Amino acid sequence: MMKRRPARKTKGKKPLRPQVSKARLEEMIEDATVDAYGESEQVTGWFTMIDENLAVPFETTVLGVPVTVERVDLNRSEQIVAVCARGRDRQALPILDLPLPTSLPEGAEWIEAYRHWRGGND
Repeated sequence: MMKRRPARKTKGKKPLRPQVSKARLEEMIEDATVDAYGESEQVTGWFTMIDENLAVPFETTVLGVPVTVERVDLNRSEQIVAVCARGRDRQALPILDLPLPTSLPEGAEWIEAYRHWRGGND
């Protein structure tokens, strides 16, 4: 009979997230989705607000590898993605899954508001 190893305790804390008040979150949601009818237009509104407010480029770490977030984009599936670069390689990562760096870039609160709107407020 094989012995199971105890689960490893993860070092560190939850990924860093901007602290945004509920009132400010509601205001940001209103700003991003005003005059938007349907989810497609709402996501486009969010993309516009993140694109206009997020200071890029900035450095972060994805799966233990340092990358540069060069820009945000809207992919064919109408998903807001962060275009990450390492050397010559580029990879689009859903902004909902993007780990933020310890030193938050200006405008990171828009990512947090989008996560809240999408129901990822855990």
